[in-house]
Amino acid sequence: MSAGSGRRQVDRAALVDQHFRDFLRTWRPAGSALTDSGDPGGTTLLELFESQMTSRQLDLMARKLRLEDKVFYTIGSAGHEGNAVAGRLMRATDPAFLHYRSGALMAEQSRKDGSYPDFIRHVALSLAASSEDPVSGGRHKVWGSRGLWTPPQTSTIASHLPKAVGTALAVEQARRLGRKPVVPHDSVVVCSFGDASLNHSTAQGALNAALWTVHQGLPVPLLLICEDNQWGISVPTPPGWVRHCVEGRNGLRYLAADGTDLESTWAVMSEAFAWCRERRRPVLVHLGMVRLMGHAGTDFEVDYREISELEAAEKRDPLLRSAARVLEAGLMDAATIGQRYAELGEACEAAGRAAAGAPRLRSAIQVMAPLAPCNRERLKLSLDALETDDLPGDAAPLARHINRALGEALAASDDVLVFGEDVGRKGGVYTVTRGLQQRFGPARVFNTLLDEQTILGLAQGCGLLGFLPIPEIQYLAYFHNASDQVRGEAASTGFFSAGQFHTPMVIRIASLAYQKGFGGHFHNDNSIAALRDIPGLLIACPSRGDDAVAMLRTCIATARNDGRVCAFLEPIALYMTRDLYQTGDGAWQFAYPGPEVQVLPGEARFYGEADAALLVITYGNGVRMTLRALREAGVAARIMDLRWLGPLNRAAITQAAEAARAVLVVDEGRRSGGVGEGILATLAEAGIGRVACISGADSYLPLGPAAAWMLPDEGQIATAARALLA
Repeated sequence: MSAGSGRRQVDRAALVDQHFRDFLRTWRPAGSALTDSGDPGGTTLLELFESQMTSRQLDLMARKLRLEDKVFYTIGSAGHEGNAVAGRLMRATDPAFLHYRSGALMAEQSRKDGSYPDFIRHVALSLAASSEDPVSGGRHKVWGSRGLWTPPQTSTIASHLPKAVGTALAVEQARRLGRKPVVPHDSVVVCSFGDASLNHSTAQGALNAALWTVHQGLPVPLLLICEDNQWGISVPTPPGWVRHCVEGRNGLRYLAADGTDLESTWAVMSEAFAWCRERRRPVLVHLGMVRLMGHAGTDFEVDYREISELEAAEKRDPLLRSAARVLEAGLMDAATIGQRYAELGEACEAAGRAAAGAPRLRSAIQVMAPLAPCNRERLKLSLDALETDDLPGDAAPLARHINRALGEALAASDDVLVFGEDVGRKGGVYTVTRGLQQRFGPARVFNTLLDEQTILGLAQGCGLLGFLPIPEIQYLAYFHNASDQVRGEAASTGFFSAGQFHTPMVIRIASLAYQKGFGGHFHNDNSIAALRDIPGLLIACPSRGDDAVAMLRTCIATARNDGRVCAFLEPIALYMTRDLYQTGDGAWQFAYPGPEVQVLPGEARFYGEADAALLVITYGNGVRMTLRALREAGVAARIMDLRWLGPLNRAAITQAAEAARAVLVVDEGRRSGGVGEGILATLAEAGIGRVACISGADSYLPLGPAAAWMLPDEGQIATAARALLA
């Protein structure tokens, strides 16, 4: 047996537990007492201590029952139990985005809505991935509560900070607009995270966004809690780094406390909440913590830490300090504490064993139920009730119709917000939002800083607080800078909260290639794979103006009614395209559709005869190119404009393909991971044999005329169509 494997046999969790029991057994009064000022007081101290012990026993239960395969999650809160103070001081209506070491905080919070008696059982159900888990319905072990305004987070490695900043801004936005608040106007937004997470670019971007806003004199009621245990799994945080990183930053108040000591934490956290709530300015509380029992049950700290170091850390156990304060204050004796600790341990183990036998998710349908809701009847009713303005329905290109549709949405409901870089007075890079700020004011149509993570974080915060945000991402390539704000955050909110929270939004993205006279990789981007890979995301891609209006209305309606996250891809090259076959024919501009026009998710548009031998399946720029190419080549075909790229309507694709002798797929995206792959897979599964595909190259797009070599063109379409029919 190696020395390393021998060291691993020591159960540090059992040692931590035994140290606490030994402390109670051997404790003797030292003659000290709780100070008279700044402490939490007797009853509060006892409840905080009980929340700490409850959290600890849940951690110990998870470690034990994981070995028996009864529960499935062992990232615990041991050493971080001082965050119970934040749970005590925050209101039930203060939105909170929490670190995964928040067991004691949530135990203390649960006293506010009466759920504390069920707290242990609820956590056990979550650990056991039971469908009866009241937070996620068995989809993940998360801290959250609908009644306590705590949307669940999964692996919080800074990715939750942008939406915390966005929610703080949304609280103030609601106040400025005089809207009935979803949470009180004096709420503060709480966000906790670890010291290692502070180094993540997402955390730094979120801090920058908050301070950028403060610098302009705007309120940001954000209370950040950095729980510093000096470790990022096995990587130590350099001593003093957190303080050095944040102290003295203009616009951010920095406070520090010993998070292992309730009295110190209480004094500092009380000051932080009062200051943030009154001043409406961001404050960061730096809590010195200690990590006990490793990062998780599978983390063997002896592989990278000395035994002496682990023993020193275990002597700083916050439960030892809390117990000492309770004993010194004469609030409980050691025997009573020991008895209560044991009772909590028995309750946690019993709850864990019961949860192991509780119902679990049993099918893919059950798992995915909250992922992508779409009440089509309710959606149709919403669209039927739409009242458009009285402007004449003159034919216009894509960009003009999108502008008018955005104005229609802003006029119809005061919950709609349009924002992004340059969308205000300039009207966006392509003037799509021109005039909207002048009509609806800078509180509803406004510029943001240049940071896509912040833009999407703001959208999440606004969506959580009852707005219907329509953020703009300036180019599709820029979306990739912040894709996890949709993939890991916005689109997952309903899934991991079992439909209790939603972050509705319609993300407008100037997209795709074929721009003339401008471009290069960042402005001519045809990479759609990152969007198609996001579960539950609704992806719209109109090729003409009237479709854009009807589809944008649908996206807004499903975001409002169902809480959906929608990506609205606007083909840049078609923004101002008016002609189809020849210069001046005006055949690619269309009348503005009336309120009765609907394009529901998955509905395609068809051109040509239904009995044509050739079916061409395409979208975006490919629709106009195909119409032109086939007319020039004299080929009769039915053309299917998908309009919706995610999820693909596989049944409609199959039905249309079965009526044709051959199928040509025209995908302007890249060959690998593009829409064409999904279409080809669908056709193969349906046994459709005579198929060809034209797509973009697996390459970045160069600047200038060379880009044409990377993309499908009309000549390729005509050649492929003839070959299929030969």
